[in-house]
Amino acid sequence: MNPAGFALRRGEDGADEIVLEGAWVLRAIVAAGRPWLVRLQEVAADRNLRWNGLGIEALDSAGAVLLWHLWGRRLPEALLLAPGHRELFARIAGIPKPPGGGREPYAWLVALGLASLSLAWHVRDFIVLLGQLVLDMLHLLRHPSDLPKREISANIYKTGVRAMPVTALVGFLIGVVLSYLSALQLRQLGADMFIVNILGFGIIRELGPLLVAVLVAGRSGSAMTAQLGVMRVTEEIDALVAMGVPRSLRLVFPKVVALAVTVPLLVVWTSGIALAGGMVAANFQLDIGYGFFFDALPKAVPVANLWIGLVKGFAFGVAIALVACHFGLRVLPNTESLSFNTTASVVTAITFVILIDAVFAIVTRTIGMPL
Repeated sequence: MNPAGFALRRGEDGADEIVLEGAWVLRAIVAAGRPWLVRLQEVAADRNLRWNGLGIEALDSAGAVLLWHLWGRRLPEALLLAPGHRELFARIAGIPKPPGGGREPYAWLVALGLASLSLAWHVRDFIVLLGQLVLDMLHLLRHPSDLPKREISANIYKTGVRAMPVTALVGFLIGVVLSYLSALQLRQLGADMFIVNILGFGIIRELGPLLVAVLVAGRSGSAMTAQLGVMRVTEEIDALVAMGVPRSLRLVFPKVVALAVTVPLLVVWTSGIALAGGMVAANFQLDIGYGFFFDALPKAVPVANLWIGLVKGFAFGVAIALVACHFGLRVLPNTESLSFNTTASVVTAITFVILIDAVFAIVTRTIGMPL
């Protein structure tokens, strides 16, 4: 079989003609090299050429698509082809052009419609997931023996106990940084003692819950989505349904309960470590003793702020678990869908956390503040 080739000739009537020869298949085209392809494109730029493809020995889809694009996505007026090859180009011509191209005048409207439909489908599936969770809770109230204790305890261990080292490290460092930056400003104003107020309110009320939620969303939320996604790819979820095992009760409910329990506890743990880091930094920077810090903290920060942080942790945990399970159950049986939904899960969970935190800031603006 001869390699792919072409030759520019002048016909008997004086018109230029390009003659195609050899095997126009993927392997031959790649072997011909880029200079050959560039020369072919330069020759094909002349739209008045006649094309003679009777010398083509073999033609596959790669060679046909290459010629199709050289011809401007239409058959030339003067073209000689074997009947079998002409049928291949007819099939290529029948393939619809993909929507959403930049040249379409209403491409933006199509994109907006697709985005709106996608959002509507997400909202619908999320509401269905939330409703199924409520039904599972009602079922457990009537049949407490069906409570998935092992799944809940396993998720509590994975999302809570195993997250304690990283949350402690990050919390301690955040406390040190916040204390250090605050001390630089307070020293200029002669208000060193207010470092306790800044650390107390900033960490217990805002930074502690928000920091834990972001870490849990990136660590546990992504793991939950990936776990459910792999189960979708390997058809384990379908196998559970076929065996009569309720997937929401065994897969979704334990994750929601686990994060609802562990995130508030991690908030207390991380806030305490962060305050310890801030206390150490304040001792070095402003020479504030540990005894004074322990004595001033309860007076400066009302206990209502601790309860606000715990309630935030509960809301953050439930939201992260629901978002993670929602995207995990939407994974299609391919690896690209798995990676896309895992990334979308983390981004959406963090966005939800920030929105919920903003709502809490507005609703609780007069609670726990000193008079």
